Amino acid sequence: MKYALLTIMAGLVSWSVGTLTKPATPAVQKQAKPNILIIYLDDLGYGDVSAYGQNTLKTPNIDKLAKGGVRFTNGYATSATCTPSRYAMLTGIYPWRNDQARILPGDAPLLIDTTLMTLPKMLRRAGYRTGIVGKWHLGIGNGNVDWNQDLQLNPNDVGFDYSYIMAATTDRAPTVYIENRRVVGLSANDPLYVSYEKNFEGEPTAISHPELMTKQKWHHGHNQSVHNGIPRIGYQKGGKSALWHDEDMADVFLNKAKAFIDEASLKKAGKPNEARPFFLYYALQQPHVPRVPHPRFVGKSGMGPRGDAIIEADWCVGEIMKKLESEGLAENTLVIFSSDNGPVLNDGYYDDAVEKIGNHKPAGSLRGGKYSLFEAGTKVPFITYWKGRIRPQVSDALVCQLDFLSSLGQLVGAKNSSVDSQNLLPALLGESKTGRNELVLEATGRLAYRKGNYILIPPYKGNALSKEVNIETGVSPEYQLYNVEKEAGQKQNLAKQQPEKLQEMKLAMQKAVGDKFKPSTADLELK
Repeated sequence: MKYALLTIMAGLVSWSVGTLTKPATPAVQKQAKPNILIIYLDDLGYGDVSAYGQNTLKTPNIDKLAKGGVRFTNGYATSATCTPSRYAMLTGIYPWRNDQARILPGDAPLLIDTTLMTLPKMLRRAGYRTGIVGKWHLGIGNGNVDWNQDLQLNPNDVGFDYSYIMAATTDRAPTVYIENRRVVGLSANDPLYVSYEKNFEGEPTAISHPELMTKQKWHHGHNQSVHNGIPRIGYQKGGKSALWHDEDMADVFLNKAKAFIDEASLKKAGKPNEARPFFLYYALQQPHVPRVPHPRFVGKSGMGPRGDAIIEADWCVGEIMKKLESEGLAENTLVIFSSDNGPVLNDGYYDDAVEKIGNHKPAGSLRGGKYSLFEAGTKVPFITYWKGRIRPQVSDALVCQLDFLSSLGQLVGAKNSSVDSQNLLPALLGESKTGRNELVLEATGRLAYRKGNYILIPPYKGNALSKEVNIETGVSPEYQLYNVEKEAGQKQNLAKQQPEKLQEMKLAMQKAVGDKFKPSTADLELK
């Protein structure tokens, strides 16, 4: 469908929603700009959504989005790990341009420069009420956080009107919720302290008191403070009244997301016709470790906690979509579903993820996984849905989360100010099969490059297999060249068979990344 330019007000362009399959409600007629909901999962693999071809793990609610919208077969995060991908999505800037864009500790300073244009800042200027509920993991403060005071340099300082978050990840201290600038439920009589350098005197750890690990035991890297029977990364002391209960996290975040929608739509105030459009970044924690789904989902997948956590997440997707439907908002809400990076089974805990995986393949037909330069590190489930606006289809267009800034800017009439983000709105709305021509991908500080149907992985020093997580890293002492249209599994290295294509890709990658093109071995002469 085509969308037409209606009015220019305050320098912003409003776009009509186009012809809907059902009559719009009065609230939708009043509000020309669509609501925007990004549903973002954590470590969900390309093969973890049943709409992507496997029937080993059912995800009916996510599948409903896929069947009713655009299911992209070439949808990417920018990075094979979480913090860099989230940075790119919110800023429209490649994470490898920022040397600090790596997996952050729970007490890291804010990674996003507050002077940058961000996705929520852009949308807020376009009249949106902006909110984030769920995982943040982009740093808070300036590196010396007092968790017992108002928290400065947080999501509210980069464009979000409302935030209800965890600071980092479920496996990192502090294990508390933060609403806007305050730790939720914190008592002044029991202050919270956090350290990633050394433990607090007298505080137990997973090593000194293994009997505290009543729910999960650590396999690697998670042996410091223990909370809720689960060992974590980092040390914390006090704040007992504020500590979360992992089993309730999905419900807590879901309810906060629903409440944000209510507030933005002015439902409680009884003034829906005065509602502002909303942007909600709903960042679920599943299926990141530790996987601790609510008891009502335990055992439902037959694959242990990881599979159960995915089923729980799928339920959350269904519930938030029911909320949109019940409030008459579905026909004026663009929903984008994706994941921050690829899958991993054993990521630090003994939780039967490996033992109970059965025939399920979290990466589908792709090679690698989280942390990997191979496709499964960054190619992720990627779906756009807009009831009555997007025609159901499967698209092979090359799209990336990096492009949300420019694409959504086009949707709401805001000017793009990012050098990396591209306007792919027609592709995201299913009106074009044309996506990006090239894309730079990152994993643990190393880069790969896709152009057209080819992917180039330069030579790097390091191990070909990350033994702790049992994932191929994509690291090799030789150049690797793959045609991923003809062979998704990346088993046939074409570097020697197609020397001209290899040279073309080298030159293109060097032009794209400049001095970041630093393969650590092999002849780099580009003739």
